[in-house]
Amino acid sequence: MSKTGSPKWHEPVLVREVVELLSPAPGKLICDATCGTGGHAEAILARGAELVGLDKDPQALALARERLAKFGPRARLLHADFRELREALAPLGITEVHGILFDLGLSSLQLDSPARGFSFREDAPLDMRMDPCQDLTAAELVNRLPEPELARILWEYGEERYARRIARAIVRARDKAPIRTTGELAHLVARCYPPGKHRIHPATRTFQALRIAVNDELTALREGLAQAVPLLAPGGVVCVISFHSLEDRIVKHLFRARAATGRLELLTKKPLRPSAEEVASNPRARSAKLRAARVPEVASA
Repeated sequence: MSKTGSPKWHEPVLVREVVELLSPAPGKLICDATCGTGGHAEAILARGAELVGLDKDPQALALARERLAKFGPRARLLHADFRELREALAPLGITEVHGILFDLGLSSLQLDSPARGFSFREDAPLDMRMDPCQDLTAAELVNRLPEPELARILWEYGEERYARRIARAIVRARDKAPIRTTGELAHLVARCYPPGKHRIHPATRTFQALRIAVNDELTALREGLAQAVPLLAPGGVVCVISFHSLEDRIVKHLFRARAATGRLELLTKKPLRPSAEEVASNPRARSAKLRAARVPEVASA
């Protein structure tokens, strides 16, 4: 808990690397497109830069406002989805920034709030919405989608090898009674796996897939990145922290495609990973990958 009684702020990953790449300083404007509870934003503002932060989670944004209040007007925070980056910044008169950060991971606030339904560690409603204002929940997907579409989501978004088996089991179970909670779903998925020890909980990939589908995360990432690059000033840097291969693949391909046309310069040929020390202090950092690219100082012909 914080001193004010708020839940513990999310511990951001790869902060040192992000700050080194973005090089925040007085006179620079940085956009944190996934502000969360303000961990990266605080480090950026501490270097004297101005910051505009976006997040689709109003609960996280409220904590960020508390955390960043000490920086006064240098920190401007907006309840917005980064897939609407240009639209969100336009009312502020912002048409150019010196750096943009996307941190695509779930925050500790989201994972540790059972009512949000992101985790199966506690039995809770099947929700998984990053923005509680949206209508679609994981429960609706699980209880309404046809079996082939469920299997597709589990395979494409979760890379779940037992996708068809799990989808079949879900449909059979919901024919008897709707699946309403994380515990019900996790138990059902676990029964679809062969007995024995597993490196990760059997439900991990299913929950990842449903979360991605509920929040349309991969399409949002493509749209957000496509808007980010034109917003960067010459010499401006875009950093993306991803946490699974689907996200990282999108970032890698977009950066390489833009680099091939001279619109970007790759700053990380291979993604940066957290140090052993960081993973030891924050185990949730272990799967993080950071890629960065820069707009050339002089545009290519």
